[in-house]
Amino acid sequence: MMAEKRNTNARVRYAVVGLGWIAQEAVLPAFKHAQENSELTALVSDDPEKLANLSQKYGVKRTFSYDEYDECLRSGEIDAVFIALPNSLHKDYTVRAADAGIHILCEKPMSVTVEEAEAMIEAAERNQGN
Repeated sequence: MMAEKRNTNARVRYAVVGLGWIAQEAVLPAFKHAQENSELTALVSDDPEKLANLSQKYGVKRTFSYDEYDECLRSGEIDAVFIALPNSLHKDYTVRAADAGIHILCEKPMSVTVEEAEAMIEAAERNQGN
């Protein structure tokens, strides 16, 4: 059951999923330039050191492991995820977010196969408006 923490501000609350090179060099620093319409709210990784360091660096209070991803999605504290994981994991994390009614930005390439891309699109369409 999804928590009912309604977003009452004009900014989209994001969780960045995956804290590798692309997240550290491009995604996380970009939030500094998007403060008018975006808020970095949560980080998701299985690396406790990265979670501790990056949450402190960017002032992010909520961190989750990959095992806690569904909890993050249900928390009511995020509106969108930025998927910055290895390409082979894009489908799983994207479909789970779509099924939870969370908006998705997915790093390119979208997926490693056409079938995975189609499954991702189907999940988004199935949950449009949720």
